[in-house]
Amino acid sequence: MTDSDSTLDTDVYYDEDADRSAIDDKTVAVLGYGSQGHAHAQNLHDSGVDVIVGLREDSSSRAAAEGDGLRVETPADAAAEADIVSVLVPDTVQPTVYEEIEPGIEEGDTLQFAHGFNIHYNQIVPKDGVDVTMVAPKSPGHLVRRNYEAGEGTPGLLAVYQDATGEAREEGLAYAHAIGCTRAGVVETTFREETETDLFGEQAVLCGGVTSLVKQGYETLVDAGYSREMAYFECLNELKLIVDLMYEGGLGEMWDSVSDTAEYGGLVKGDEVVDEHARENMEGVLEAVQDGTFAREWIAENQAGRPSYTQLREAEKNHDIEDVGEDLRSLFAWDADEAAEDGEGEEPGQAEVRADD
Repeated sequence: MTDSDSTLDTDVYYDEDADRSAIDDKTVAVLGYGSQGHAHAQNLHDSGVDVIVGLREDSSSRAAAEGDGLRVETPADAAAEADIVSVLVPDTVQPTVYEEIEPGIEEGDTLQFAHGFNIHYNQIVPKDGVDVTMVAPKSPGHLVRRNYEAGEGTPGLLAVYQDATGEAREEGLAYAHAIGCTRAGVVETTFREETETDLFGEQAVLCGGVTSLVKQGYETLVDAGYSREMAYFECLNELKLIVDLMYEGGLGEMWDSVSDTAEYGGLVKGDEVVDEHARENMEGVLEAVQDGTFAREWIAENQAGRPSYTQLREAEKNHDIEDVGEDLRSLFAWDADEAAEDGEGEEPGQAEVRADD
């Protein structure tokens, strides 16, 4: 646990804080074998936990899970046999999967998630008498697995929504230990906090805000007569350099690493571009997350067959920055290396990021 001198808002838990006896004699069903599913299942198995992978009979991931030495059953059969059911299929299919597994979940069992969306927005309403927890590594699954194999850990979150047995928190911490998260540190949170901050961060900064800023910067330079190549390098390609510096040492590390000219220009002009109007818009995004407006919109979009989502994705793929970027990336050696690692015909990282059968 963090010491008393820490400035963090919450305690951080480590290996010594977890009691592995809370999970060692239990069976865990991991539903899904995509980005998070394969990492949880393999790490649990290597930690000596009895694991069953729950996959549809026609799932393309069955062969991979069995090839990794894991037992595979249907989601319903796996859940019925398990004491802990870790639901690691995509948010959009979780309610349907829950309907399938719900009859096999008994009093005293645990229903566990890695994201709180469906619990927080009442798309899944668990039974009374069942523990409901969240263990959420703050990293893509392939890094959770890679770090575990290297003897290292991945920071994670722990939350308890329903503690029917009085042991939900201890069991969740033991699960986090078994997948390697307590090696790096586990922060305690709530389903509400994790869900709302996650959605806000994705929309306002990480996925929505950043990509919009990149595209508008690129368009500003191109419209002013500068070459598409220079606009791409300055507004997209070099973003990784800045993000890596921030990731490694915060904003201070980034400012210390760039030139004085870049630092002065950024400090002076940054708030002119992302000004108080952007902050007001961010507050609107947060409000829509908090009051459920975004959740209802996304649920309705899926029920309608994703027409807007499909149209927006297509428009994004057809943006000019994608064309020039594809040509420029082919000039770099790392592009060929990544293509070879990911396999011919498969988008880099796609299987790791999106696949959860």
